[in-house]
Amino acid sequence: MAAPAQDNKAAPPQRVGVREFRGNLTEYLRQARQGASFLVMSRDQVVAELGPPPTAERPRRRPGTLRGKIRMAPDFDTLPPDVLAAMEGSDA
Repeated sequence: MAAPAQDNKAAPPQRVGVREFRGNLTEYLRQARQGASFLVMSRDQVVAELGPPPTAERPRRRPGTLRGKIRMAPDFDTLPPDVLAAMEGSDA
């Protein structure tokens, strides 16, 4: 089994045969976790790519971004009499 390249960002992915990949799956997953990338090949065709997940940086929250953009109806918290009666268990 080949060792991962030191600079994974500049180095092209390693090519690995399906049989080699299946036989050493846990080792390839460990290397991928550490940043290595692999192309799984079958008969000189790429059938899969394995690499570390992309680092998706979440945008920082900005409190107050929607201030003034959300409106509530004037009767938002007014309950219709029939719904109130059903909730209280009394007859309407």
